[in-house]
Amino acid sequence: MSEQEEGLPSSDEEWRERLTDEEYKILREQGTEPKFSGEYLEVDEEGEFTCAGCGTELFSTDQQYDAGHGWPSFFDVVEDGNVETKLDTSHGMRRTEVVCATCGGHLGHVFDDGPDPTGKRYCINSAALDFEGEARTE
Repeated sequence: MSEQEEGLPSSDEEWRERLTDEEYKILREQGTEPKFSGEYLEVDEEGEFTCAGCGTELFSTDQQYDAGHGWPSFFDVVEDGNVETKLDTSHGMRRTEVVCATCGGHLGHVFDDGPDPTGKRYCINSAALDFEGEARTE
């Protein structure tokens, strides 16, 4: 068991104590934030996005792009195996859900309409992420 997994909450009550109400709604109840409301829709720094539930590195600003859909979008993950996907048939739709491989937290969905080189659009809730960055240098 990794160091991150050892420190994870083991009950719903512990998750509620660890996360904000919005983070809990998204990460643990598969919710979503309103379009164009997320803190990380536009980021002016270089850095890494981690899971707000457990700290696993997920995405980088090097992989982020403006898809114009209202949520932070990425064409790839930082490292294979840090996210998992599963079929989501909620709301009468058939989508591919993206979850953190470490804590199982819902992050968003992935679609096959993204840019090269992957053709993927990871559409991720800002509230499911934390960001560590530094000012961009020109």
